[in-house]
Amino acid sequence: MEKEFLGYARPDGSAGIRNHVLVLPVQRQMNIVAKKISETVPGTRTLIYPGELGRPRNDRLVIYRTLTGLGLNPNTASVLVIGSRRQAGYDELKPDLIIGTISASGKRVEVLMLAEEDGFYNALGRGIKIARDMVREASRTLRTPFGLEHLMLGVKCGMSDSTSAICGNPTVGKVFDALIGAGGRAVFSETTEVIGAEHILAKRARNAKVAGKLLEAVKRTEEKAKLTGEDIRKTNPIPENIAGGLTTLEEKSLGAIVKAGTAPVEDVIQYAEQITKPGLYFMDAWMSSLSLPTGYAASGAHLFLYQMGGQGVPGREFPAPAVSSGVVIPIMYLTGNSKTYERACDTIDFSSGSVLDDLETLDEAADRLLNEILTVASGARTKAETIRFDDPIELYLQGPSL
Repeated sequence: MEKEFLGYARPDGSAGIRNHVLVLPVQRQMNIVAKKISETVPGTRTLIYPGELGRPRNDRLVIYRTLTGLGLNPNTASVLVIGSRRQAGYDELKPDLIIGTISASGKRVEVLMLAEEDGFYNALGRGIKIARDMVREASRTLRTPFGLEHLMLGVKCGMSDSTSAICGNPTVGKVFDALIGAGGRAVFSETTEVIGAEHILAKRARNAKVAGKLLEAVKRTEEKAKLTGEDIRKTNPIPENIAGGLTTLEEKSLGAIVKAGTAPVEDVIQYAEQITKPGLYFMDAWMSSLSLPTGYAASGAHLFLYQMGGQGVPGREFPAPAVSSGVVIPIMYLTGNSKTYERACDTIDFSSGSVLDDLETLDEAADRLLNEILTVASGARTKAETIRFDDPIELYLQGPSL
């Protein structure tokens, strides 16, 4: 029997696993309006706009891809764009351009421009009224069955320890292989954490061009690190990794890439770049849990998998490093360490530590994880989704600020 999830059909043929109305500020001074609307109207999501002034063009394009990508994400039912004036700002970030890009998907897009309203308070009241109507409309969309070819997953590992490479990451890798084998999409990243293993990934590239892009991304990242006057191999692995049993960056990287499974790497993409074709992709970006979920969401991912080690984290328990940085996509915490699961049972949704405990095989753990992912995709909440907190978003902006 083919595996399925219950999702929300979108006009462009995609399927969402959540049904959010996105309140999208497209100028920094509109953050307060967007935030207050979202606080007032359940069923909405928003983010704090990072500000584009003084940013070089490459960073402005990152902001554009992020804003439009969040609006295009299948988990977004409709979008309320909040701005000051339609033609304000840099060419890459004019509200009308962002509105047009999202509207082309066929989704409902409403626009609230402060210059067209009778003052701030009237704009806020009208925005709340519009958002309420959009949420009610979105709630009338019912879930229907979809196959794995409609699903896209993103993954990050964190606080890695010796269990990460033995069972935590391999379990995710097998899920990725199953998803891609069924026609789905998957993305992994953290360029700093493939250093020392890039030659292995390059052999898996779809062609020589993709292999070259991967090797160049790693080289560029290491050279940037050297400009700080430090050797990245002396700052990574981090202290928690070392306490968890890892000794070198190369050792950490060899374990980290296992979470990407065995499928060919179809392409190396930029932060927040859209992924529309099936297969496995590498996003050239940094490792921050306040940045990567947003980038994955903008690229089209439905769900963010956070594979934890945790052995080297001090204390009896530890809270989630991030709960809402995916903006419109949920974060699902995993671990391959049974002790970590016991300490962080309020945070972690799934443990493959049972493999190390000789209670099941890797294949069995992977099948169990895939079933749990499909349960979440069909509407079950992750533990991170039961916490109301807005993470500060850190877009992958490389500067310099001018």
